[in-house]
Amino acid sequence: MKLLTKAQIKELDKRTIEEENISSVELMERAATTLANAIKHMFKSPRTIKIFAGPGNNGGDALAMARMLTGCGHSIEVYLFNPQKKLSDDCQTNAERLLDYPEIHFTEVTSHFAPVPLLKSDIVIDGLFGSGLNKALDGGFAAVARYINSSPATVVSIDLPSGLMCEDNSYNVTDNIIRADTTLTLQFPKLAFFFAENQRYLGEWFSLDIGLSQQGIEEANSPYYVTTLENIRPLLKARNEFSHKGTYGHALLIAGSIGMAGASVLAARACLRSGVGLLTVHVPEANRPIIQAAVPEAMAHIDENEHCFALPVDTERFTAVAIGPGLGQSEETARALHLQLSSAQEPLILDADALNILAEHPDWLPLVPPHSILTPHPGEMNRLTGHTTNSFERLQRARSMATRMKVNIILKGAWTAVIFPNGECHFNPTGNPGMATAGSGDVLTGVLLAYLAQGYSPESAAMISTYLHGAAGDLAADEQGENGMTAGDIVEKLPLAWMQIKKNEYICSNKEMKCY
Repeated sequence: MKLLTKAQIKELDKRTIEEENISSVELMERAATTLANAIKHMFKSPRTIKIFAGPGNNGGDALAMARMLTGCGHSIEVYLFNPQKKLSDDCQTNAERLLDYPEIHFTEVTSHFAPVPLLKSDIVIDGLFGSGLNKALDGGFAAVARYINSSPATVVSIDLPSGLMCEDNSYNVTDNIIRADTTLTLQFPKLAFFFAENQRYLGEWFSLDIGLSQQGIEEANSPYYVTTLENIRPLLKARNEFSHKGTYGHALLIAGSIGMAGASVLAARACLRSGVGLLTVHVPEANRPIIQAAVPEAMAHIDENEHCFALPVDTERFTAVAIGPGLGQSEETARALHLQLSSAQEPLILDADALNILAEHPDWLPLVPPHSILTPHPGEMNRLTGHTTNSFERLQRARSMATRMKVNIILKGAWTAVIFPNGECHFNPTGNPGMATAGSGDVLTGVLLAYLAQGYSPESAAMISTYLHGAAGDLAADEQGENGMTAGDIVEKLPLAWMQIKKNEYICSNKEMKCY
């Protein structure tokens, strides 16, 4: 699913109006009908709904929705904030239409606002400002936002919480952003929805299809997408009846150091559970008995150093190489990594301590082969590119790094971003908070290694592996609960997740793009 900027959405509205030969207020009626249906679905028993509308088109949506909620058993109160005594044309039209509905308590606020009681049983509809906002809320609107936030009422925001920008909130005033319990966004989620620090404003969010021009959507250029099952299934390759283990690649995993053998075990098990034909794990001598006992299906290649990775490996016979889980950051390991990178000809998978070593030696970054896959979490990304204050800035630095180095970056998080060398960014919807557990990243490295070894392109391997890893995590959470699951549980669910995805049976229940 493509994500568009606020400017593109504005153009899409205009194109829809032109193509369908309708007025802008008719399109607003369509959006309001969809919003009202969602509210009816969410709140079936009678409640008091207090609608806070702004002077622009977001306020117009809210006013139109108020009319459509009459007759549903709810008591409707509308407060239209118009301190400049200037409404958008469509907002003005809908304000006038409200006068024909005496059952709606309608107040236009043009000067001082005497706060109305907001009770725990009330529903507040936030229609103050939508995607057109271009600066932080201040003055009276900021005071209204803070007042709503201080109330116990249930808050539902139209399109996005008032005060939140669609993309970059680096210079926003966080106290002046409405904190919704639910956000009903129109047609598309906004880029800001995929950043951790904005979750407290959004609550649970749903995308509502209001029928904007499909041709316009297809023709719009965007670097941002949300991955869907329909994107993943065509990438999967069928197995040939006459294939053998050599058909599915020979992977090399360079991982583990003394006291950190578990990372190599988890990555190795995940690799073997993801379809690789052969796997060799390069470990220090101290970890030999552990890896051979815990992963008997893998071959062990032993480093000359007893405690850590200190000797680069000849990779000519391998179809894919991953380096990093549990590696440690000793001087010997750093030197070995430098030598390994210096001789690398094919894309690598670099994770964990391999990334931390690179962060300490940024002049080694040009040694990373094009189309390699780097898998940093936010802390590792900050170490690679410098400290960032928010997720938007971190994402842009990751995109810049990916295009500059011609590599793939998997920026891990609740909405893991798979970033291609051309700067395209694909947000992954699978996974859950239970995956915030030790070893989860090592499992992802193993899955990536398996798909890269089997001949998938680095870009396809990154997309499939991230989706599959999250799907396995969802299945593990269903069985073990988010609090009780471990990285090992994710490994065990990889085969079932793959089968469900292949058969089109997997349901991304945790972050499904729900529509009413």
